[in-house]
Amino acid sequence: MQPAHERIDIRPVQLKDGLAIQVSYSDGRQMTSKNYSHGEFPFNDFAEAGYANFHVELEGETIALRISKKGVPLFSKSKNEVTRDLSHDRSKKRLLNPADPFLREVGIADANGNIKPSKMDKYKQVEEFLRLLIPTLNDAISAGHIHAPSADKPLRIVDLGCGHAYLTFAAHQYLKSEGIAVHVTGIDIRPASRDRNNAIAKSLGIESSISFLAEEISETTMNQADVAIALHACDTATDDAIAWALNRDVPLTLFAPCCHHDIQSQMKIAPEPWSLITRHGIMRERLGDLITDSLRIQLMKLHGYRVDAIEFIGGEHTPRNLMIRAVKTGAEAESEEVERYQSMISIWGVTPVLAAKLSR
Repeated sequence: MQPAHERIDIRPVQLKDGLAIQVSYSDGRQMTSKNYSHGEFPFNDFAEAGYANFHVELEGETIALRISKKGVPLFSKSKNEVTRDLSHDRSKKRLLNPADPFLREVGIADANGNIKPSKMDKYKQVEEFLRLLIPTLNDAISAGHIHAPSADKPLRIVDLGCGHAYLTFAAHQYLKSEGIAVHVTGIDIRPASRDRNNAIAKSLGIESSISFLAEEISETTMNQADVAIALHACDTATDDAIAWALNRDVPLTLFAPCCHHDIQSQMKIAPEPWSLITRHGIMRERLGDLITDSLRIQLMKLHGYRVDAIEFIGGEHTPRNLMIRAVKTGAEAESEEVERYQSMISIWGVTPVLAAKLSR
């Protein structure tokens, strides 16, 4: 089944004429909301529309339900500190406190703890990344794919191509605030980034649980992780990040790709009738993006991962808003999936750089 929208949000709101149910969804360009009375709210239509993940927040408890591809319901519950808010124009709850010193240190907030206007999009990107990381992480732990973090065995997160380490510090600070024992490592090729980020960690007094290395992703000395993340690693750096994770059987990965020049440069002759698209430069570029990420996803599936591609932030904040989210299940790929991959690369005459980087 294919739902009409990638995601919908449903919540109660207090209007002048009484309590209503508000449904919000995005079509990739803008957010649309509609209010229903209790009597007209089409709950069954939404529940049976093909959505595979349900996330329900109650006061004091969060309930998550995921339907696997085989139709198996996977159910989990966790505690929260949510309080009911029925205001119609509710502002979105922030995961990251703008006054957190790390935001000032990395340049997202000013000295007064206010998010800089020029960094608002980056702040929202990191927030939305965390909104996807947390429930996915909880599901992986409850399913036994990742061990329950403890002081003796903290959750190990590796940020591949961390750059200025916005996401690296954000993941560390948020998980720590939730009482999760964690050690985060950021990897970037530039020694200047390593030195700057380690200095920030020391100034914040968190250097014992977060550290940075100046290394190539493909040649890093890091060998293990429970979670691998990468936010906008450029072009084949994303392939390096995926290969690093797959070659080490990392249980959970979240990658937001950026730039897709490799496959685009290989698309010399398009199979007909695809020349209708590839004759136009901007459309050829977008198609190359889709082919690149489709092949990445398929290779991950062939290596025992359950993978999905999702929008992690609205297009008004960044044109690079696709996330590849994957969990290592160890399931053996069906022969049809291998054939689909071979057919795709044969039709387009391309060879994904990721394929050569995988150890098996």
